[in-house]
Amino acid sequence: MSQSAARALSLLDRVAAGTSTLSELAEAEGVHKSTVLRVLRVLEDGGWVHRDAEHRYALGAHLFGLAQQALDTVEVRRVGAARLRRLRDETGQTVHLAVLDGAAVTYVDKLEPRDAAVRMASRIGQRAPLHATAVGKVLLAGLPALERAELVAALELRALTPRTLTTTPALLAEVARVAERGWAEDRAENETFINCVAAPVLGPDGRTLAAVSVSVPDVLLPRERVLDLVPPLLSATADVSRDCGYRPDPHQQGDPR
Repeated sequence: MSQSAARALSLLDRVAAGTSTLSELAEAEGVHKSTVLRVLRVLEDGGWVHRDAEHRYALGAHLFGLAQQALDTVEVRRVGAARLRRLRDETGQTVHLAVLDGAAVTYVDKLEPRDAAVRMASRIGQRAPLHATAVGKVLLAGLPALERAELVAALELRALTPRTLTTTPALLAEVARVAERGWAEDRAENETFINCVAAPVLGPDGRTLAAVSVSVPDVLLPRERVLDLVPPLLSATADVSRDCGYRPDPHQQGDPR
């Protein structure tokens, strides 16, 4: 770990413990105040710490957002475990649970069929691109429109296969379709031999907490048959969303296909 990163983490721990002024923090770190101030300015710009009118530092809003995301991830994985196992058994395919992680997605659970003829290389903790995965499109679709547009504009839309969406307008149009119909598709856009469908898990306030996908190597099913997995996928994510506290608007209806 670099010295700057170690210093930043140490300062966050000290602020969390109640050490709050520049002088106190410099004394605790055993370095000059100017050294601490440089790091604190970076942390403050990123929302990691907040300085009040009396020049005392406290933990910033960005940390609380990350903490809430971590809690949501743990809760969704725990609450959804049994239902996602049923989805895996119903479809006979690999099921992933993923969350938004900055400018990427991170897989927080993976459930493979017990007798899988083909095993996928993905793993829990692995990051994957937002623009080329079904779970990524679902998580983008769950963002407010302005935040979504800003994030997509900042992405490196690298071509991973001949089918990858590599322009901002194309990706935004696809994500808008996902938001409207409630599920997403990866047509061999991340890997040439795998097709996926994905749908969101929603929280009590309707916010997208996570995305669930069913991933299928094309040696097992053609794309058309993968689309047949959308109804059981939507049934599973509706159940997990309900168990996470989501209650749909009874006046809203939509055709999942």
